[in-house]
Amino acid sequence: MQKSEFTPEEEAMIQREFDALLADYAATPHRQKVELITHAFNFANKAHYGVRRLSGEPYILHPIAVARICVREIGLGSTSICSALLHDVVEDTDYTVEDIAGLFGDKIAQIVSGLTKISGGVFGDQASEQAENFRKLLLTISDDIRVVLIKIADRLHNMRTLGAQPKDKQYKIAGETQYIYAPLAHRLGLFPIKTELEDLSFKYEHPEQWQEIHDKLELVRGRQLESFESFAKPIRARLESMGYNFTLKARIKSVYSIWKKMVKQQVAFEDVYDLLAVRIVFTPNESMSEKDQCWMIYSAITEIYRPHPERIRDWISTPKANGYEALHVTVMGTNGEWVEVQIRTDRMNEIAERGLAAHWKYKTGENDDSELDKWLREIKEILSHPEKDAMEFLGTFKLNLFAQEVFVFTPKGEIKTMPLGSTALDFAFLLHSELGEHCIGAKVNHSLVPLSYKLKGGDQVEVLTSNSQHPQPEWLDMVTTAKAKNGLIQYFRREERKYTRHGERLVHDAIAMDKDLAENADMALARLLNHYGISQPGELYAQVGQGIIRLDNLHDIVFPRRSLLSRLPFIGGKSEKNDTQTAGSTLPEEAKNEKNEKNKGKKKEKAIVLTDENLGREYLLSHCCHPIPGDEVLGYQDESGKMHIHKIDCPEANLLKASYGKRIYSATWNTHRVQSFVETIELKGIDKFGVFIQVLQTITTDFHINMRSINVSSDDGIFKGTMEIYVYDRTELDELLKAIRKIEDIKEVRRISDM
Repeated sequence: MQKSEFTPEEEAMIQREFDALLADYAATPHRQKVELITHAFNFANKAHYGVRRLSGEPYILHPIAVARICVREIGLGSTSICSALLHDVVEDTDYTVEDIAGLFGDKIAQIVSGLTKISGGVFGDQASEQAENFRKLLLTISDDIRVVLIKIADRLHNMRTLGAQPKDKQYKIAGETQYIYAPLAHRLGLFPIKTELEDLSFKYEHPEQWQEIHDKLELVRGRQLESFESFAKPIRARLESMGYNFTLKARIKSVYSIWKKMVKQQVAFEDVYDLLAVRIVFTPNESMSEKDQCWMIYSAITEIYRPHPERIRDWISTPKANGYEALHVTVMGTNGEWVEVQIRTDRMNEIAERGLAAHWKYKTGENDDSELDKWLREIKEILSHPEKDAMEFLGTFKLNLFAQEVFVFTPKGEIKTMPLGSTALDFAFLLHSELGEHCIGAKVNHSLVPLSYKLKGGDQVEVLTSNSQHPQPEWLDMVTTAKAKNGLIQYFRREERKYTRHGERLVHDAIAMDKDLAENADMALARLLNHYGISQPGELYAQVGQGIIRLDNLHDIVFPRRSLLSRLPFIGGKSEKNDTQTAGSTLPEEAKNEKNEKNKGKKKEKAIVLTDENLGREYLLSHCCHPIPGDEVLGYQDESGKMHIHKIDCPEANLLKASYGKRIYSATWNTHRVQSFVETIELKGIDKFGVFIQVLQTITTDFHINMRSINVSSDDGIFKGTMEIYVYDRTELDELLKAIRKIEDIKEVRRISDM
C-alpha cells in the first residue's frame, strides 16, 4: 500500500461516499444508529489516513464500499456496517481488538477479530496455513455468521477493483473466488452476489472470451427487452385483473452462465436460446397461502402460453438447501423461443436476493428448521473433525457447497434433500453415521440396490445394515457428500490409531525379548525403519498392527551378515538420501528476482514466455488438460522448482490458483510451428457411406495433418470416433474442427480436453 497526503478533492470524495452509505442505511427498516456508524467511519478514516490502494485511490474508500455492499446488497444493519468500516484497522494499523472493544463494544470487536484472522484471502502460502485459515473462516459460521457475510462483501469489492492487480495476482484471486467464495455465496443464498463473483472471475481468467460474449450480448439486449415487453403484456393484464400488486422484470443471462452453456452443449453464442427469463414478484393476499397463490398465477400464465412439461421446478413445496423458494415454469413465447418464468412472493424474493440475513428475519420459532439450518449444523460437525491435509479438508467441505439437489423419501415418507449424484451409502450417512458404517445395501422403491446406486428425485430409500459390516477403503470412491466422506475418514482414522497402538506394543515387545536389540533399542528401531523405507515410527507401527509387516526376522534385519554391512546406507552416520544433492531449480529469472523486487518496494508481475526451445525442458505441459500453443495458460511452480503449464480453465489449475497463489505465473506463447502436439478429437455423425473418407481427406489432404491413431464404432446408423492427431497450435486445431463441421453428415466434433 502507498501512503501520501489526500487532496481536497479526495477528501470531498471520501465524504460523498460516506454520505451515500448513510443514505443507503436510512432507506432500510433497521433501527437507525447513525451516530455509532459515524463514529466508526471517523475512527477508520483517521486510522487509514494517507494510505492508498494499488489503484492510487484512498484506502478508506474500500471499507466504505464493503459497508455499502453489506447494507444495500445483503441487508445487514449497524453492527455489520461498523464492522465493515473497521475490518482492516487491526491488521493494517497499530490499533488492537481491545481498542475496538473499548470504543465500540464486544460484539463489533468480535466480528473485527474474526475478519482479521482470515485476512489476506482464505489461503496462505503453506498447506497447513490454508487449512487453518479456511477453518477459521468456517468456524465463524457457528460463531457469528456476519463475519462470513462481511468477508463475502469484502471479496466482492476486491473483485470489482481487481484490474489494478498484476496478472498473476488476478489469477490467484479470481481462482480463489471461483473455487470458494462464489459457491459459499450460493450456499448462503446470495444469488446476485454469486452471479457477479462468477462473472468477474471469468472476466479476469478469460478476458478475450468474456469481451466477445459481452459484446454479442449487448447487441441482442435491445431485441431481448423488446421481446420481453410483448411477452409480458398479456401476463400483466391477467395479474391486474386478479387484483395483485406485483412487479414484472426481465433477467438476461450473465456472460459466465452463457459461456458455461456454450461449453457444456458445444454450441455457439447464437445457439443459446434461453437468454431471457421473466421474474414475477407479488404481494400475496392474507386470505390464502403463498403456495396456493403461486400456483394460481402459474395457472393463469399457462392459459396464455404453452408450458414445457419437463421444465417445471417447484421450489415452494421443497425449498432448496440455501432457503430458496420459487415456482419456475418454462413456456413457449410468441416468437417461438422458450422463456423461463419465475414466480415469487415479496418474502421469497428477499430471501433469494439477500440470502441468509433475510432467511433468519422470517424465522418464526424453534421448529422452523430449514435445509439451511441443517447445513449449518453439518458444517459445525465437519469442523469438529478437520482434515490433517489441507487439500483433503478443502475438498471435503466443497463437496456440498455448489451441488444441485434431488429430493428422496424415507420409508415413512419423510423428505430428505441430497446433492445430485448422491449414492445409497451417502443417504445412510445422512441419516446417521452408524447406519453408514454398517450399511450393506438399500431398497430403493422396494427393489434391492448396491451401496453405489445413485439416487434419483422421488426415490424412496430404505437402508439395510448388518453388524458384521464395516467400512472399506473403496467406499471413499462411492460417496459424494461431505458428511459421508468425513464420516468414513474419521472411521479409518480411529481404526488406524487402534492398529498403531497395537503395532507399537508388538514392536517394543519384540525388541525387549531380544537381549542384543534391547541394549540398542533406538538403533534397532532406526534400522527397522530404514529397512522398510519408512520415515515415521507411527507408519511402521500401523503396518505391523495390520499384519502387513511381520517381525519374525527382526534380529536379522537389525544385525545382518557382515558381508551386507557395507551396503547399508546408515553406516558411518550418513544416509544416501542426505548425500544426494537437490536437483537444480527450473525457476525462471523473474521468480528468482522476486524477493529482491519486494525489497525494493516494487511490484513485478510474475510472467513467463513459452518458446520452442524451453517447452519440455524448463516448462512441462500438464497431462491433465493437454495445453497447446494458442490456449490460455498459466504456470505453476511445484515444490521442487519445476514449472508446469496448465490451461487456465483446467480443474486442476483452478485448485492450484485457489491454494498456491504465490506459485502461479502468467504465461504467454511465442512458438513458431516447430513442435507438433498430440491432440484427441471426438466425432459423431450419421453413418453414411463415404462420410469418414471425407473426414480423413479433410485432415490429411486439406490440412496436411498427421494422425497417430483412429478408433471408430457404429451403432444403429450413428457412428462415433476418436482420433489422435498432430497439430502445431490452437489456431490450426480450431480451423480443422471448423472444416470438419462443414461436412454434411458430421453432427458433432470437439476437442476431448475441452469437454
